Amino acid sequence: MTDLRIGIVGVGMMGADHAERVARRTAGARLVAVCDPDAERAKALADALGGVRPIGDPLELIGDVEVDAVILASPGFAHAEQLFACLEHGKPVLCEKPLTMDAASSLRVVEAEHKVGRSLIQVGFMRRFDPEYAALKQLLDSGELGRTLLLHNVHRNKSVPATFRSEMIVRDSLVHEVDVARWLFDAEITRITVHAPKPTSLGGEGVLDPQLAVFELANGAIADVEVFVNFQVGYEVRCEAVAERGSATIGLGSGVFTRAGSQWGGAMPADYRVRFEAAYDIEVQRWVDATRRGEIDGPSAWDGYAAAAVCEAGIASLGSGRPVDVDLADRRKVLG
Repeated sequence: MTDLRIGIVGVGMMGADHAERVARRTAGARLVAVCDPDAERAKALADALGGVRPIGDPLELIGDVEVDAVILASPGFAHAEQLFACLEHGKPVLCEKPLTMDAASSLRVVEAEHKVGRSLIQVGFMRRFDPEYAALKQLLDSGELGRTLLLHNVHRNKSVPATFRSEMIVRDSLVHEVDVARWLFDAEITRITVHAPKPTSLGGEGVLDPQLAVFELANGAIADVEVFVNFQVGYEVRCEAVAERGSATIGLGSGVFTRAGSQWGGAMPADYRVRFEAAYDIEVQRWVDATRRGEIDGPSAWDGYAAAAVCEAGIASLGSGRPVDVDLADRRKVLG
């Protein structure tokens, strides 16, 4: 079987990381093209990796006959147009979150993919591929601990740019826990409440950080999430599932966890690329393997839409301070 020829749209921090991953660490794949609004950055990356073409226009890259599949690491506001182009050209696509910027356009993407007649879109919720999260999912699904009742999550970044606004904390950070809760409970989120205490003085002016969100799910379970994007210490992601006969926690330490000299602790990663390096590697490798089989093997366009709908309600709750019901389309009517 020939290698999957991949083009990447957007080669900022995330896209450049994917480019290096595809070019050097992904079996059965070959990076053939990159595109970025910063043409010099795209050319420098293409030259550094060798044998890669910089293409000026993202839609040109998507339609290129020498590109078999696409990774979208472009800004969320560009995703809708680029996803529709991938569907038009029949190109499998791994789309970094968010699927699109709002629930309505995400639903249109789901409907358009359904009309194509096959699944082409996978959303980059990479935590599903993280070995710790995967082990937690396996444990909970086994029933060994009984029915899962509660989920506690912590999501902290060392810092973010001053341009990272309150609603972005919901749409770009909290969205990961939205997908984690839906996936671990195998149920939709029906209501969300986002609380904002007095914000840190170390964040951007007017930014509500940290935030505390509470999800209510269709199966009666509840999940809470603390998101703090100017934590100053490092990148920390934890998840504890509380079940009828016990609990399970992941994310307690990174690397060697030591106890010595009346001290205990371990290394804390600087950012998401370190904490979830293995998850990204596994995600992209499985996407490539599944694409070569004509399948997808991860979060679907529907998962991206459902997350967008929850985040949209979350932003409304952040503004009002009240619970907001999630307006989710009937999956059976949309997908048949």
